Amino acid sequence: MRKVSRTVNRVLLGLTGLFLIGVGGTVLLGGLDLPGKWGFGMPSGWRWSRPEDVLLRDADRTRWTGHGWWWPVVIAVLAVLVLLALWWLLAQFRRHRLGEILVDSGDDEGAHVRGRAMESVLTAESESLEGVERARVVLTGRRTEPRLRAGLALAPHAEPCAVVARLSSETIAHARTSAGLERLPAEVRLRAVKHRAERVS
Repeated sequence: MRKVSRTVNRVLLGLTGLFLIGVGGTVLLGGLDLPGKWGFGMPSGWRWSRPEDVLLRDADRTRWTGHGWWWPVVIAVLAVLVLLALWWLLAQFRRHRLGEILVDSGDDEGAHVRGRAMESVLTAESESLEGVERARVVLTGRRTEPRLRAGLALAPHAEPCAVVARLSSETIAHARTSAGLERLPAEVRLRAVKHRAERVS
């Protein structure tokens, strides 16, 4: 399903890009008067062949405005386009999170673990490490080959190397063992928590 989603995204983006490049190129040809300068003609009836041409003529813009159905249709179409764009945008964010993990239960069927549940456990265990103020863990990838992305906010006294070492040897190792995974690649981002300067009297 994810492979199909990626393919659809690439096809849609490719077609949209080709359309925008084509329209932009034809408008640029007419705006810079390249047909006249370079000595080639545009197809008969072509609108954008001279710098004084406009994208939409007055007759085109006002052809249907006198009809009562025109503005409701325009508003409805624009609303649908906006909703589709928002749905596609939200789908991109949801697509990156892993919904479930397939755990080898030894019965040749396997068990499913919710990705959000495992993320919550990983987050809680990461925040229990010394020097970690806050943590955010997200699982990505495929359900048989999950990947881990962790963002850790470190306290001022924390040692980044020690925190990463414990995260790898404890938190990630526990998750890998409990899920029966051979490997659990991880990407860890660290940042320091801002704190007020202490006054010395």
